[in-house]
Amino acid sequence: MENSEYPLYHSDYPKWLALQRTLLAERRFDELDIDNLLHTMEYRMGDFVDELESHLVNLLLHLLKQHYQTQVINPRRYEPQEFRSWFDSIDSARGEISRLLNKHPYLKSHQDEAVVTSYPYAKKRAIKQMNQYLPREQWLTDASFPEACPWPWEQLLDEDWLP
Repeated sequence: MENSEYPLYHSDYPKWLALQRTLLAERRFDELDIDNLLHTMEYRMGDFVDELESHLVNLLLHLLKQHYQTQVINPRRYEPQEFRSWFDSIDSARGEISRLLNKHPYLKSHQDEAVVTSYPYAKKRAIKQMNQYLPREQWLTDASFPEACPWPWEQLLDEDWLP
């Protein structure tokens, strides 16, 4: 059916969705708004991948900053001075990723690609944020961090692991 036959899709999306659910439950397949249902399904699947990537950016960002401060800037100190909230952010991101994967198991097939996509954004943000606290002569560059994510998926989600 044409999208124009379903003005609810554009004017009252929740009501349209409820109608589509009812039509499916009642097996009234010939009355479904197939084009918009397909569009909605593709969009929602992309939403969950985007959400996974967003949490991964935050996780990787804070792991990179924690690693750099504790291993490069001040290797003798266990807890970073400037960014104590990293630990909470790391824990929170891991929890959100685990929750998302439990709720939408199909995302596990996207996890490696999501890391590859998320890492450059996390790296760029880590450089920018760390440079706010470093003297200009110590500013980080793209070469300050590995080109690709240095940690495997299992390690990223290991609640007991920090770089």
